[in-house]
Amino acid sequence: MTDAPVGPPAGLPARTVTLADLIRVPLHRVRPVAAAAAAGLLAAVGYLLLVPPMVTANAVVAVRPVVTDAFTPSGAAADRAVNMNVESGIATGTEVVQRLADAGGRDQRDVRDALAVEVPTGGQILRFSYAARSAEQAVRSVNLAAQAYLDVRRAMYEKQRAEMLRSYDDSITKVAAQQAALQRRIAGARDGALDAAVAELAGVNNQLTQLNSARTEIAAVDVSPGWVTRSAEPALVSADGGRPLYLLAGLVGGALLGVVLAYAWESVDRRVRTVADGREATGLPLLGTVRRRRLRGAGGAVDADVRYVAMAIAERVRQPARVSLLTAREDPTALTAGLAAALAAEGREVFVADDSGRVERLRGAVLVDRVRVPALAEPSRTVVPKPRPAGAAAVRGPAADPAARRPSPHPPNARRSVEADATLTLNRVGPPPAAANGRAVDVDAVPVGLGNVRFGSWRQGADHGLVLYNAPPAESDPRGVVIARQGAAVVVVERDRTRQGDLRRLVERLRAAGVTPLGFVLTRNGWG
Repeated sequence: MTDAPVGPPAGLPARTVTLADLIRVPLHRVRPVAAAAAAGLLAAVGYLLLVPPMVTANAVVAVRPVVTDAFTPSGAAADRAVNMNVESGIATGTEVVQRLADAGGRDQRDVRDALAVEVPTGGQILRFSYAARSAEQAVRSVNLAAQAYLDVRRAMYEKQRAEMLRSYDDSITKVAAQQAALQRRIAGARDGALDAAVAELAGVNNQLTQLNSARTEIAAVDVSPGWVTRSAEPALVSADGGRPLYLLAGLVGGALLGVVLAYAWESVDRRVRTVADGREATGLPLLGTVRRRRLRGAGGAVDADVRYVAMAIAERVRQPARVSLLTAREDPTALTAGLAAALAAEGREVFVADDSGRVERLRGAVLVDRVRVPALAEPSRTVVPKPRPAGAAAVRGPAADPAARRPSPHPPNARRSVEADATLTLNRVGPPPAAANGRAVDVDAVPVGLGNVRFGSWRQGADHGLVLYNAPPAESDPRGVVIARQGAAVVVVERDRTRQGDLRRLVERLRAAGVTPLGFVLTRNGWG
């Protein structure tokens, strides 16, 4: 014969993880989540305090095409006269970035990240923007970037013009040499050859005139690539408006990190959250759940839960009963006192045993719990005598009943003593202590409802019919399991505190010791 396996009953499907289960983990681990969110918020605040905000300055450059006739209209497609994509590439090119880096003593990568150039659609405008930690640096850098672009572009145009002028000069030199040769040939030519030389000289003169005219036009071209239409000013800079977003990002990022840590913590430190978790870990039936008392006047629900658990235990045991309340690492004192008060309220004589020095705590808890005993079992009500039957004669005084007559101190046929001090004095024996309704109780018993609750050690409760043993934590003390072998055991599971591994180990130890627990009770954190 083998023991029943620890876990869910056979044939039942495994419990699926729902969205509520995913939300429950961060809620139960709300402290690390809140701590991580606070740490993220503090990190964002520290970053904003230590790192100055980014300031952005803007400058606008109008780009013009280099043409021989500056007064010729460019037509409807003005942006096609200049390739603006090429101009944007030149504005953010190596030469411009290098000048900014040399002027500010910064790395080229930082300058390239801080510099941005926008090209509006259909226009010949370059909008420069530069982000820096101070307004002065941003203004100085963006103006320098705009001027550096114009200088670089002018140098490129001047180089092109110089190459063209040099080409024209070479052509003019060659034509002038031809002209000089023809002039020498004409000087020594005859009549027939003279006409041909003169005609050829006329053509060379025309070519030389055209080359000189073209060179004059090229030399007169304005190679200015454009001009700055709006320069940056300190009063026109715009500060970074996303600082509140840093705070929000720090808070949300910290909360997300806390949720991840909560799931990681939950994966290595599993706690009992629901009744299903308790059933999966123990394989025992549920005797009841005890909710936590939240408000001062909301104790009715908790007291009713304890009474239902007491009824479930009373249904499963018969007197004489020895019930050991076992936990893995928690303290079941409050639940033991509540069960004792609930069982005694119905007229039972309950003995609460404890060997760990918690008797006074148990007594104080029972004294508190008996105040909330239902009025149905309240012993403070006056006992009303039964009504006398109709027609019965009224009896008044002790003379009406011979049995109620006081016996004579001198019985008949007794010899009278002749001594003066022969009277024997006996101590008066008083009635035993009685409760409010007249029932006799012990001096150490606490009356609760229709019954009594007594306290003591396990050996002192050997002669009582119903004993509740307030067992110490089973992880450190095996006495609760030893006593459970002599009677029954109830496993107390504290929600959000009892670890599932400890609970499984406790049930396995009980089964290995030959103890079949009655079931488990699920309590809220702080009540078990």
